Amino acid sequence: MNVKRSLAVILEIVRKEFYQIRQDKRMLGLSIMAPVVQVILLGYAATTDIKNTTMVVCDQDRTAESRAFIATFTSSGYFVHGYDVATPDEVDRYIENARASMALVIPRGFAGDLLTRRTSTVQIVLDGTDANTSNVLLNYATQIVGTFSQRILLENAIAIQGRSAARVIPEPRVWFNPDLKSTNFMVPGVVGLVLMIITMTLTALGIVKEKEIGTMEQLLVTPIKPYQLILGKLIPFTIIGFLDVLIVLALAHYWFAVPLLGSLPLLFALSGLFILTTLGLGLFVSTIARTQQQAMLIAQFFFFMPFMFLSGFTFPIANMPDSIQVFTYIIPLRYFLDIVRGIFLKGTGLGELWPQALALFALGVVIFSLSVARFQKKLE
Repeated sequence: MNVKRSLAVILEIVRKEFYQIRQDKRMLGLSIMAPVVQVILLGYAATTDIKNTTMVVCDQDRTAESRAFIATFTSSGYFVHGYDVATPDEVDRYIENARASMALVIPRGFAGDLLTRRTSTVQIVLDGTDANTSNVLLNYATQIVGTFSQRILLENAIAIQGRSAARVIPEPRVWFNPDLKSTNFMVPGVVGLVLMIITMTLTALGIVKEKEIGTMEQLLVTPIKPYQLILGKLIPFTIIGFLDVLIVLALAHYWFAVPLLGSLPLLFALSGLFILTTLGLGLFVSTIARTQQQAMLIAQFFFFMPFMFLSGFTFPIANMPDSIQVFTYIIPLRYFLDIVRGIFLKGTGLGELWPQALALFALGVVIFSLSVARFQKKLE
């Protein structure tokens, strides 16, 4: 009878929570629409692919060879021939005013050097304000120049010998992401990021709201026990969390065309471990914050931003200093990103992902247990 009574109390609290969420349009929008908007926006914004970069060209040679060289840049899809200038000094104002991100300067005698098989030097000017973008553009430009140079060498060898020259042709094979699309890597990470933000925010705001409107005090004077209140509060957010998982996975696969090579049930099961940690963190935030605004600020500055920067979502963990890398081991999002990217892109199973799953489970149990203990102490 006690078990049935406890279940009835918990179900009644769950029913009340769903009713409040349905009545609160802001909370309902945060639960359903926010994941959709965030995945779409972050899916397009969180990419390292750089295409159609505006380029200013100073062609002092003005020959068929120089035009063919410029065409190798524009045909690559990385650069757009946006402006022409007559002298190298005119390049500066386009870079300074951010009208172009790169400049290509071809000197006089470029074609003559190629025809006489002499080395010709071209100048590439980059806007180094954004170091990451500059490095990517420099790599693109270096590859294009290298390909053009190899083609000239091959043509000269054939012309001299009158027959095909011996050469080595690389056959690169890229596993798991053959097209090297950064979207395929970033969007699964967005799935974990959005799931963390939504579930933690909903949990923290849902409980803090009870404090603000005074219903928490009313619940405390009833015979409801602390564990019944906690379960009744968290079960609705758990259900919403799994619904959000389904939404963001569908968007990742069908909207962004990210291949899902692994097991969907395994992904849902391991997502449950991650939701355990985010619910625990949301519960912890609710014990600190007195208002919904405080809850949002605490979650944003002490959890969302550190998790985003230290989980490997924004920056590779291997590039961080050793002292910082130590802190990443207590970030649940780090392990979930490995899981979701492994299942999406590599089709890995539990046999390969069990270390991440075990770490996520251990963190989830510790975080959730400590948060529940603190929440019960606050209730008392």
